[in-house]
Amino acid sequence: MKANRFAVLQAKIQKSEMTQTLDSQKLTDRVIALVEAAGKAGADDADAVAVRSRSKGVSVRLGKVESTEASESDDIALRVFVGKRVASVSASASGDPKDLAERAVAMARVSPEDPYQGLVDQSLLASGEVDLDLFDPTEVSADELRDAALAAEEAALAVKGVANSLGAGAGAGLGGLVLATSRGFVGQYVASRFSRSASVLAGEGTKMERDYDYSSRLHYADLEDASEIGRKAGERAVRRVDPRKVPTGAVTVVFDPRVARGITGHFAGAINGASVARGSSFLRHMMGKQVAAAGITVTDNPLRRRGQSSRPFDGEGVRGEKLNMIENGVLGHWFLSNSAAMELGLVTNGRGARSGSTVSPSSSNIAIEPGTVSPEDMIGSLKSGFYVTEVIGHGVDLLTGDYSRGASGFWIENGELTFPVAEVTIASNLKDMFRNMTPANDLDRDFGAAAPTLLIEGMTLAGN
Repeated sequence: MKANRFAVLQAKIQKSEMTQTLDSQKLTDRVIALVEAAGKAGADDADAVAVRSRSKGVSVRLGKVESTEASESDDIALRVFVGKRVASVSASASGDPKDLAERAVAMARVSPEDPYQGLVDQSLLASGEVDLDLFDPTEVSADELRDAALAAEEAALAVKGVANSLGAGAGAGLGGLVLATSRGFVGQYVASRFSRSASVLAGEGTKMERDYDYSSRLHYADLEDASEIGRKAGERAVRRVDPRKVPTGAVTVVFDPRVARGITGHFAGAINGASVARGSSFLRHMMGKQVAAAGITVTDNPLRRRGQSSRPFDGEGVRGEKLNMIENGVLGHWFLSNSAAMELGLVTNGRGARSGSTVSPSSSNIAIEPGTVSPEDMIGSLKSGFYVTEVIGHGVDLLTGDYSRGASGFWIENGELTFPVAEVTIASNLKDMFRNMTPANDLDRDFGAAAPTLLIEGMTLAGN
C-alpha cells in the first residue's frame, strides 16, 4: 500500500451533494489519511469510514411540548488487514490518524487468522456517479416540527371515541457516509429523513386500546399531512375497542401491509449470507429450489430513486444492482458481503452494510412484489378468517422457521371485517407460510422493507 495512491484518490473526488451541503471534504481527507497511515504502520490493506449524523425532533402530549432534542456526531472507524488477520478501531473524527492506525495494526498482528477476511477486488468497486435523489436540503425549524406534532395530536383527539393521547412527534435529520479503501475507492453519499407520528388511546378503563400512524420520507414534501396521520391514528384506535377472543383452530390469516412488512423481514433474515454460512437459516440448503408459492417474487433494489434504504455503493464500495432474490417462488440469491461471499465460495453482490468498522450482509429496498387481486376482493373471498393489524412478541426462529406471535386485528365473516379480536396467538412455520402465501396488489414501496396485503392459508390460531 503506497502513499502516492492517495494523491490519485484525492484527485478523483467529485463535489457530491454531501460535499456541497455539509462540507464533507474534512471527513474525506480524514478517511484517506487513516488508510494512508495504516499502510505506513504496516497494514497490507485497510479501509476507513466516516459517518455523519444530524437529527432534531419535537414530541408533544396533550397540547404541550414534552421534549425538544437535537444531536450531531461525526464518527470514524478504521479496519486493517495484516495477512488474514483483521482488527478495527473506532473514534471521533478528531482522532489522530497515526495513533489510530498503529493501534489497529498492533491489534491485528495478535488476532487469529480468518481466511474469509479481506477487501473486495478492485474490479468490483463502484465507479461513476449515480443520482438516487436521497438528499433534500429543506431546513425545518423546531417551531415547524412542533406545529406538525400538535396538528397530528389535535386531529387524533378530535376523532370520536379517542380518550387520551400517548403523544405525537415530528423530526428531521440526515445521515452521511464517506468510505475510502486501499484498493483505490473513495465514495460518499448523504440521505435526509423527515418524520411525523401520533399515538392515542380509545375506550374506557381497563378496556382501552392503543393504535398509531406515522410517515417517514427522505423528502419533506413527500411526508403525509400531519392532520391525516392523526386522524388515521385515532380511527384505528377506535376500531379496536371491545375486542373479543375467537375459538382455537385452523384459520386463513390476512396480514395488513403494516404487519406484512415483518414477513418481508423474515424473508431477508432467512436469505442472509452470514446466517447461511453459519448454518443458522432454515433455507440454507434451498438455493435454486422452490421456497415460496409460485406467485411470490421478492426483489431487492439498492438503486431505487428516493428509496428509504437506497445507496450508491455498499459498506465495502460495491454498487449493488436490483436482484430478484426469489423469483416465482424459487430462491436465486443470498444477501452477500465480501466475507460472507468468500465463505460460501461466491462473489459479493453489494449487500455489505456498514456498522462502524463491521460489515455484514443486509437487504436494501426489499419488497414482496404485488399480485393481481385487490385487498377488498381478497377479504371478500373468505367465508371466515383473521385480518391481522398487529403482532406482538419475538416468536420467530430463523433456524427452524417456527413462527408464533401474539396478534390482534379483526375477524372476517362472509367476506367482511366484523368485530375486533385481541389476545390470541397465530402460529405456523415460515416454510409453510411462504408456500401458502398470496400477495394483493396494494404494494407501497416507500419502506425499506415493503409488502402488500398478504393472505396465508393454514395457520393455527390459539384463542378460547
